[in-house]
Amino acid sequence: MIVRGAGRASQRRRAAAALLTLTALLTLAALAGAPAAGAAGRCGSHPWCETSLPPSQRAALLLGALTLKERVGLLAGDEPSGIGGAAGTHTGTSDGVPRVDLPTFFQTDGPIGVRSGKATALPASIGLAATFDRRLAGRAGALVGNEARLKGNDLAYAPTVNILRTPLWGRAFESLGEDPYLTSRMAVSYIRSLQRQGVIADVKHFAANNQEGRRVGGETVGSRFTVNAEVDERTLREIYLPAFEAAVKDADVGSVMCSYNRLNGPHACASRPLLHDVLRRDWGFRGLVLADYGASKTVAAGLAAGLDYEPWPFLDSDGGENYTPESVEAALDRGDVDRRDVDRAVRHTLRTLFASGFFDRRAYDPDEAAIDRVAHRRSSQRIAERAAVLLRNRDGALPLDDPKLDSLAVIGADADRYVNGGGSSNIDPYTFTSVRDGIATRAGDAGIDVSYDAGDDPAQAAAVAAAADVAVVVVADAASEGVDKPCLGLDCGAEPIGGVEVDRDALIAAVAAANPRTIVVLETAGPVLTPWRNDVNAILETWYPGMAAGPAVASVLFGDADPSGRLPATFPRREADLPTSGRPERYPGVAGDVDYSEGVLVGYRWFDRRNIEPAYPFGFGLSYTRFGLGGLQVRPTGSGRAAARVSVRVRNRGDRSGRAVPQIYVHLPGAPGRVQPPRQLKAFASVGLRPGATKRVSFHLDRRDFSYWDSTRDRWRVAPGCYRIELGTSSRDIVARRSIALGGGSCRRR
Repeated sequence: MIVRGAGRASQRRRAAAALLTLTALLTLAALAGAPAAGAAGRCGSHPWCETSLPPSQRAALLLGALTLKERVGLLAGDEPSGIGGAAGTHTGTSDGVPRVDLPTFFQTDGPIGVRSGKATALPASIGLAATFDRRLAGRAGALVGNEARLKGNDLAYAPTVNILRTPLWGRAFESLGEDPYLTSRMAVSYIRSLQRQGVIADVKHFAANNQEGRRVGGETVGSRFTVNAEVDERTLREIYLPAFEAAVKDADVGSVMCSYNRLNGPHACASRPLLHDVLRRDWGFRGLVLADYGASKTVAAGLAAGLDYEPWPFLDSDGGENYTPESVEAALDRGDVDRRDVDRAVRHTLRTLFASGFFDRRAYDPDEAAIDRVAHRRSSQRIAERAAVLLRNRDGALPLDDPKLDSLAVIGADADRYVNGGGSSNIDPYTFTSVRDGIATRAGDAGIDVSYDAGDDPAQAAAVAAAADVAVVVVADAASEGVDKPCLGLDCGAEPIGGVEVDRDALIAAVAAANPRTIVVLETAGPVLTPWRNDVNAILETWYPGMAAGPAVASVLFGDADPSGRLPATFPRREADLPTSGRPERYPGVAGDVDYSEGVLVGYRWFDRRNIEPAYPFGFGLSYTRFGLGGLQVRPTGSGRAAARVSVRVRNRGDRSGRAVPQIYVHLPGAPGRVQPPRQLKAFASVGLRPGATKRVSFHLDRRDFSYWDSTRDRWRVAPGCYRIELGTSSRDIVARRSIALGGGSCRRR
């Protein structure tokens, strides 16, 4: 338990460690001198190479063969230069122990692509979430796993599953949105597919890592390195931990990365309640816990809490200790560290490697030529097309398939550059096609003349736009790991383009005034303000669309692909409507503490509960066709169990093929002292339909979908009462409702 949790008794830990050591020694004695019948790969002929043995036993055998110095050497990475992402390097490297045939262990950055020289640059993760499609999440995970392996890596630091608590977060683009259920389901598919490539997934950043810090007067307030996230137990369990729990329980993730921030006091990488009580005891995690780079603060606290490995072989920038051999050996000599904690950490690493097949296969020698760059680019484009969210389409401005369309103006320097997020997901693409070039190519195929203006002079841009039949304004924001956006406007935190300051909102307003057929293409890290939304004909949100931005955006604009994305995060009308706005204790924090006092009312839960009208709600997105949702059926399943089978009918009523995204929300009954949001997403699907086609889609809701976290009993609980199940196309567009009584409650009509 996070809030009140304490460490287990040391006697119990010593007894368990002694028993495991004794078992290992007995097994080692029994197998000593005997050939390993199941040995394969690069393990050699040691007793631990017997593949019929379970990973835990093999790890114990190998641990027993290591000297203390060798064990200590496995706690930290050995190569710092890979963090730069240069070709032929690895973000993290552990040199292994040649004496016992323990190979070198390589790691890489990964959520949006492999950061090791040039690679396939996928659309931002928030765009992947916008597809609401588990299969596409799996496709992205498989691609990252494949390139990680072919670049010689055994583990990829991916995916990022931290909840988008504030759209100001510098890593908003790397998140999977504001909803824990959507994040969980997309992450599980991503992890499963990545690990099928033979690469270990590392889900991050555990936990409550929801801000980078805001620059104020030359200083960073609420820095991720030092901030203390104060989060109550229920909010943690219902909002910020479910994606990690799903990664462990549903995807069998091999590794978890603990974060820089403090959580209810201790740093996350030194929190025994987090790393042991929740992760290992409650969830049964048996893999590797590794630190974000420099996130280990003291050797003793980290090892006692359950941090197994620190990839960054240097002292932390704020003077904290790292797991370097010198630091660990000094801590052992002082008596600050129990040798059994060292053994436990190394055992976790070895077990993870055995479980992943690391020893029983050949090394992943780098083979860039084997990467199918053409197929991977197609995948990147496909995801970008499906991620595009059509926010507005007045008078059928899109698609651009009007045979009378003769000329088109592309406005904005952002149309002519690679837009991506900074930091560990800053991918150098194999190739890149800009939105400007993509539109020019597609328009040329249709015999449409294309003009262009960089937009640094709004008056000049307006003149260019006025001379064309249609104006497409392409605007982007700027976001990066390391610092949060100062505000939600398009220009907040953005650098000048070509040395010229650009007011993107003013540019859009000027073009819209000059051309009544103005279309805005957004390339943003997450939600932004859209004060001009009622003055333009169409708005297409494409997030950071990756290496195939040009053909993907053009394909959607011209109707070759349906804009089937839906918002994974709420777009507010005003920044003041955010739950953290005007509350510095909530964000960026006061005196180093951030109070998550909004509780479970994150994202659309806040807007719905407070009845605040958003600009565009969670789950929203238009299509080039029309869908009908109905036929909501809810049938309880099981004998006395809180579970239900839900089915809906989806029909394409238009004359184009498209994808509907039916969403199932559940309203849980409240109680004194327990605020419940009006609705919570509990099921979704992306359903492709031809014109006139109808399909019935079924969902299973289990006990967890009807549960809240009871902090007094430290468990999930179904409250007695009436549960409302809703079918919608967004959190604000509910088309059908049904009720079901659970937990001994009733649904009486009033």
